[in-house]
Amino acid sequence: MQKETKTKILFFVLMVGSLCMLTAVVTDHWAVLSPRVESVNSTCEAAHFGLWRLCKKHIYIEDEELIGKGCGPISLPGDINCSYFRHFTPGEDSEIFEVKTQREYNISAAAIAIFSLVFMILGTLCLLGSLRKGKDYLYKPAGMFFAFAGLCAIISVEVMRQSVKRMIESEETIWIEYYYSWSFACACTGFVLLLLSGIGLLLISMPQMPRNPWETCMDAEPEQI
Repeated sequence: MQKETKTKILFFVLMVGSLCMLTAVVTDHWAVLSPRVESVNSTCEAAHFGLWRLCKKHIYIEDEELIGKGCGPISLPGDINCSYFRHFTPGEDSEIFEVKTQREYNISAAAIAIFSLVFMILGTLCLLGSLRKGKDYLYKPAGMFFAFAGLCAIISVEVMRQSVKRMIESEETIWIEYYYSWSFACACTGFVLLLLSGIGLLLISMPQMPRNPWETCMDAEPEQI
């Protein structure tokens, strides 16, 4: 496969990875949390959250089989109330949300995700510059920026995973069940595509190695007899 074809494939994969990561950052379906259903003909509060806000959904329960199980699924109709993490204050929703600790987790994850976006922008600028003739050397910094973006993405994912784990294990919250949703999947997909494509660009930017140890000697001009 020619270098130009490989580069076009990597460009496409990088574009998909960047879109996945951008989608994960701006949406709030990283994780879905469910409390225990205590009674029928009443509402329970399931929740989903992302890097910036928590959304609680009031779901009306009619089926007696759901008693003792988790509230949901989140796709059921109900009233939604969303709050950004900077709006949480001590004393509000204390039975639902560990305000201080959870806010610190999400601010950290959001900040790392922003770094990922910055690296993606820098990598994209390098790629645009490499389109000019004779600018192939920009593949190397572009590859490094996209690889760093992928690493930041997986760190942000891990911080969010620890955040969810802490919420479930805490005795101060009401959640008993959780699962990771499509925004989380987008972040994981972005990590894989950005990291692998960034490494691919780095490999393409490296000088071609000889196929055989003696190839450079064979390429030399023969001596005149």
